[in-house]
Amino acid sequence: MVPVPISSLVPSRSDSLEDWPYLDQEVLVSSRSRKVCLTCHWFRHHAGMNCIPVLTCQLHQGLLAHGEHLTRRCQGWTDDMARQRGWAPEVA
Repeated sequence: MVPVPISSLVPSRSDSLEDWPYLDQEVLVSSRSRKVCLTCHWFRHHAGMNCIPVLTCQLHQGLLAHGEHLTRRCQGWTDDMARQRGWAPEVA
């Protein structure tokens, strides 16, 4: 897998998260373990228009349909940094 520069993972202020495409079954596969989008380092949720939650994958710059974050993952799943290094690693 080719590393993606962090600067390209953060949307610019002119980009709207709601404009990102939804991730499909070519990217997301079913998972019956704790390795699902919700536990991935790249998973984020944002307050969208009218405060409706928008679920995103920063790695693929795509949206997740509600519920898929609980049952699916991609090949780029990475354990959350807080779990890898312990709580509040920036304090160490």
